[in-house]
Amino acid sequence: MGCVSIPFRRLPHQPKLFVRLIDDYSSVKRFYAHPPDMDAVKEVASSLEYPAERRREVAAILREQNSAFGASAAAMSNLEKLERGAVAVVSGQQVGLFGGPAYAVYKALTAIRLAEELSEAGIPAVPIFWMATEDHDLDEVRHVTWFDSGKLVRFELPGDGAKPVGDVRLGPAISDHVTKAASLLSGPASETLSQILEQSYQPEETYGSAFGKLFAQLFAEQGLILLDPLDARLHRIAAPLYKKALEDRDELNEKLLQRGKELESAGFDVQVKVTARSTLLFTIRDGARQPVAASNAHFKSGDATWTREEALRLVDASPEMFSANALFRPVVQDYLLPTAAYLGGPAEIAYFAQSSVIYEHVLGRMPVILPRAGFTILDAKAEKLLQKYGLCIENLWAGPQELRRKMESVSVPPALAENFDRDKAQMESALRELGSQIEKLDPTLAGAVSTARNKISFQLEKLRRKTGRALDQKNGMLAEHERFLENLLYPDKQLQSRELCFLPFLARWGMEGLSELQKLSGSDTLGEHRIVRIP
Repeated sequence: MGCVSIPFRRLPHQPKLFVRLIDDYSSVKRFYAHPPDMDAVKEVASSLEYPAERRREVAAILREQNSAFGASAAAMSNLEKLERGAVAVVSGQQVGLFGGPAYAVYKALTAIRLAEELSEAGIPAVPIFWMATEDHDLDEVRHVTWFDSGKLVRFELPGDGAKPVGDVRLGPAISDHVTKAASLLSGPASETLSQILEQSYQPEETYGSAFGKLFAQLFAEQGLILLDPLDARLHRIAAPLYKKALEDRDELNEKLLQRGKELESAGFDVQVKVTARSTLLFTIRDGARQPVAASNAHFKSGDATWTREEALRLVDASPEMFSANALFRPVVQDYLLPTAAYLGGPAEIAYFAQSSVIYEHVLGRMPVILPRAGFTILDAKAEKLLQKYGLCIENLWAGPQELRRKMESVSVPPALAENFDRDKAQMESALRELGSQIEKLDPTLAGAVSTARNKISFQLEKLRRKTGRALDQKNGMLAEHERFLENLLYPDKQLQSRELCFLPFLARWGMEGLSELQKLSGSDTLGEHRIVRIP
């Protein structure tokens, strides 16, 4: 297995704040509580205070949840460690169909590896994956794209509505998708993954339960602990935070508005818009998840309105009716868990620059925020094509016009290419000599000579590309190769890990591929994106 590293700053679509945090922490330290490194994680883990009673309650709930997902002995062992005092290394993601985009797997692997590193350093730690079952954007999770033999295959389930996705049943349409998905898998792990899909994705399962069963089996050896936040018992434990969000709403909102101004003043985008009416909460009523707004000393959600006192009493009576928004969710997470580090993606990490004011106000502590591992999978055919056309993966990220230009330039037959190179060199030499003579006669013509030389060189290169294009029209191979590379390495103009499901790659690689990537997900790779060559 080969591997090449690329700094995050060279990847497309990276938030400016995220890149600055990784490359120059001192310039953004006012927005984050800790530098993004393992020394900070060890320091936080060593000083973390977490109530014993809450630890017992949460561990008991997680033991029941993970048992329902079919947890392995390794996961149950990690739950015992958590109950005995281990800190948590946490990541999480929406519960996408068939595991969603590949980076959900990469998040889990990073949490597993960093928990391993902490434990090796004498600080007991366990990996926990927060399944975002309370999210109500069904369109985010009901489809997934697979790469198959150079083509993109899209699986999509029907659905609409605003209820939490963790409660949405997959329905009968899932059966045909599982059958088709299993038929497309090829390689040493195809049979194993087909069985896991068939066992996890049944019509009666929800997006949450199916995702949980999938990940429980994928990461059985690594002992990944899964957490479903829709559980009413977790809401009851988190009720003091919901009350705090209501009681201190005005002060929290002012701090968030001020933080937004600070970010914009520093030249960064604000990830979550905060208005004068914003709160940190949603309600979940009658299957719908709706935001809570502040209005004239009252709180309003949908068609319901409460005074502050009525809202606080409602939290006491029915905390499961309340849910945290994007900025408050990580704070609730780290109230429920003894989190030493959280692993996030680029945009997600930028959110924490706003959430940090909530952490400070509500918890008085914050975990270290670290980037998850990032990978692009390269197979043998793609590697050969990149070599054939003299490309690197960054040529794909530069866009289709740049890619096609480079491919056409090198698709000319070798003998003809040699003639192009020889004649171009001779012509440039002759032009230099001619230009030198002209400039001696009249120095003011130097600019015109340079312009003419550049135009001739441009036209020669243009002729080379046209020749390559003409040859391609005869055999069609260049266009086919272009589609293959784009579909694999930059599908729909997105990083592979954001668009393609990991399961087809794992099937071709073998289940040991998870262990291989786990080794590449440690603290020594933070800040780097890895290009990984699979068998």
